[in-house]
Amino acid sequence: MRGIGRMARETGLTVSALRFYDGAGILVPARVDPHSGYRWYGDDQVAPARLVARLRRVGLPLADIRRVLEHRRDPAVVDEILGAHLVRLEDGLADARRELSAARALLDLELPVPTVLRTTTTELAAALRAVRYAVGADPGLPMLTGVLLDVDDDAVRLAATDRYRLAVATLPDASVTGPACSALLPVDLADEVLAALGTDGSVTVAVDGPVITVELPGGTVRGRRLDHDFPDYRRILRPSSAHRIDTDAAELRAALEAAPTRTVPHGPDGAEQTASVLSLGEVEIGVNREFLLEALDAGAAGQLVLELDGPITPLALRDPARPGNVSMLMPVRLPA
Repeated sequence: MRGIGRMARETGLTVSALRFYDGAGILVPARVDPHSGYRWYGDDQVAPARLVARLRRVGLPLADIRRVLEHRRDPAVVDEILGAHLVRLEDGLADARRELSAARALLDLELPVPTVLRTTTTELAAALRAVRYAVGADPGLPMLTGVLLDVDDDAVRLAATDRYRLAVATLPDASVTGPACSALLPVDLADEVLAALGTDGSVTVAVDGPVITVELPGGTVRGRRLDHDFPDYRRILRPSSAHRIDTDAAELRAALEAAPTRTVPHGPDGAEQTASVLSLGEVEIGVNREFLLEALDAGAAGQLVLELDGPITPLALRDPARPGNVSMLMPVRLPA
């Protein structure tokens, strides 16, 4: 047996931390003196305490630490817990990078450094068409009424959403100079750029403070970015799904044409809508037919990958030639 002071020295946990974990029921001493309250620990408690110390250093929540200790001889359970925490840490790091980038932009308002990307008219036109259909039109949600240009160390993306669908497209071969940035293009500016992209050639997009300038083979398009924060669309994107089906646009159109329909309640006012019912593997999902057709019209005309986690999770349409391009549609909840 060892006292709490020796236990602290051997495990890297402070005496106060050991008292805290005792109170939390995570590291309960082998014996507590009934008169003095002094805690004593056994040899077999040293390794779990060292494990707790390491897990707390990376911020694992107490509930997850308790699960790791309970299942520490079950690698599958432990891997699931630690893997989920690692994803949270990576998401937090990405959020921190974006916030620090925004903070730098605020600090550098007097001498802003423009972000400049160069691509081709073909690539930019394809990316704009892939997301344009999902732009929102609700004046009460102005942050959804534009196309997001999102530039970071990993990729250049365009994104749009109206809450019911989300479209993301990448510019894989774009070259970038300047800092990372996120700029919300007004939909009128995006449409003007798209209409001017008829001539093959190179295109340069510069984000310089509030001004966005697009240099095209036939001239220049310029406008001001929207002063709204676009939703964090990356949290909705998922790296994998429970159900994955390889198909193509023509086959999916045919399935949608033949799909049965159901009239289901929609909204708190008792209104109804018609849902097309698709069977994807073992899952039956209700979809808005018009929304799905718009997603197909905007995306690749050939092969598609459908991804789905369940009947009430978003349906993802992915272009296998460009895995970064994805359209996600909220399902229509079917009555049980």
